[in-house]
Amino acid sequence: MSEPVASARGLFVMPPPRLTNRYFLVRAGESEFESMGVINTNPVAKTSVDSGLSERGKKQSLRAAFDLKEMGACDNSCWIWPAITQRAYQTAEIIASLNGVTRSYIVPEYSFLDARGLGAYEGKNLESVSQIYASDGISPNIKPPPIDDGTPNESVADVFVRVTQLMSILETQYSGDTVVIVSPDSDNLSILQAGLIGLDLRRHRDLSFAPGEVRFVDTNDIPPYKQPASAVYKCLKPPNCN
Repeated sequence: MSEPVASARGLFVMPPPRLTNRYFLVRAGESEFESMGVINTNPVAKTSVDSGLSERGKKQSLRAAFDLKEMGACDNSCWIWPAITQRAYQTAEIIASLNGVTRSYIVPEYSFLDARGLGAYEGKNLESVSQIYASDGISPNIKPPPIDDGTPNESVADVFVRVTQLMSILETQYSGDTVVIVSPDSDNLSILQAGLIGLDLRRHRDLSFAPGEVRFVDTNDIPPYKQPASAVYKCLKPPNCN
């Protein structure tokens, strides 16, 4: 018997009717930019030295690696999917080293896990992100003001599309595996987790991740799948479908 359309692999919806893999979400340790209190989300700089881990960030990443080990994340092997942003990839290398994962199981992600682009807030003090989150709480479609230096200005909805595409790839590519997702920022993960559990995206900030924080995606937190009305309602005598 064929699978229902909504649960067919590759056709990923949020919240998902099921997950075929185990997932752990990890925020990378603090970057040099973050240690200086500066917002840096321009993808041009994601492989720069200042996008790499600060000394505190290295300790946070090591703690994340130990947390994953204690949780048994990679006991039976795992795939590690980090953004290619320097701090995320460095965090992935630390996780792999401590958990006995070879480099061939580190899969760099080139776009879907980029830090959320904050537009005109680029280069400003980190404290100013509170203004962005205030807008997020009003609507997931509000974008930060644009800027002409190449930094994207992404709404919550924009990020939601990216992380949904990522999950679609992972659910299609793997089956019965463990995947550790390493993001350079909190927003990718909080928006992803909100989508998975069916939380209003305007409240994604309630699920924010601290640098180096690790969370297991518990399928018990995912609400039961409800078929859309179009899949339930059948018109027996078209066009008279009242």
